[in-house]
Amino acid sequence: MTTLRIGLLGTGPWARRVHAPALAAHPGVELTGIWGRRPEAAAALAQVHHTRPYDGPDELFAACDAVAIALPPAVQAPLAVRAAEAGRHLLLDKPVATSVPEARALAAAADRAGVASVVFFTARFGEQEGEWIAAQAAAGGWFTAHADWLGSVFAEDSSSPYAASPWRRTKGGLWDVGPHVLSVLLPVLGDAEAVTAARGPADTVLLTMRHSSGAASTATVGLAAPAAAAGVEITLRGTAGITTLPRRLDGPAPAYHRAVDALLAAAATGLPNACDVHFGLRVTEILAAAEETLSPLMPLEA
Repeated sequence: MTTLRIGLLGTGPWARRVHAPALAAHPGVELTGIWGRRPEAAAALAQVHHTRPYDGPDELFAACDAVAIALPPAVQAPLAVRAAEAGRHLLLDKPVATSVPEARALAAAADRAGVASVVFFTARFGEQEGEWIAAQAAAGGWFTAHADWLGSVFAEDSSSPYAASPWRRTKGGLWDVGPHVLSVLLPVLGDAEAVTAARGPADTVLLTMRHSSGAASTATVGLAAPAAAAGVEITLRGTAGITTLPRRLDGPAPAYHRAVDALLAAAATGLPNACDVHFGLRVTEILAAAEETLSPLMPLEA
């Protein structure tokens, strides 16, 4: 297989900004078509990228080798199961689901079908971040870590295109940016053997984890920080000293290109990627365990 035919599911801001342009420009990909829950949006996005809209997801599955999904997790999970059952490789967004049963059903469907899967965690597929994560995992000897991953999507003066996202307002930063934190900490410190959580202001959540390496980590995640307080910082402390995650300056598109590369490699070789659906499942399990220790989150006002 020299070119992978990939169909895109989703037409929202993330699909328009990242998925569709990157897939259309990738030399190893044919963007076969686009399906969305709003047919007019699918038609408009397909026209921009010189492909065709599809009336239903199953019709798109029949025309491609793989699917890329840019949809809310509750919509992504059942559609990804159907795509896997149709024998299509999966390029998923995080979180793969917001319930453990849905995530397990998705992983099981991918296993039964023998399809390749990659979950797009932006930090894991950023060139500098990915190299840093691999280097720190190889170094070992880490004692503690702390992460701040705070967005201002829901700040009073926010102009973010994601501010109207219903699932983000319902589930908050724990489920939107929490996966990013876990995608960095787990490969370096090992699996989270225990996790507790406490609520902060708005949707902010403070996590405390004990890892299989013996290290401890804490994280503050949220989407409602004031713009002046928003940002990302992850710091490790251990026998090698203190080191901080480098941050990309070129946006998510190059990282998504690398995620597509990873799917192409997994589909061609049959070798699983480290960020496959099983890693996505584990992230969902940890976040669900953290959520169980919290009082219910009241949906943020639109």
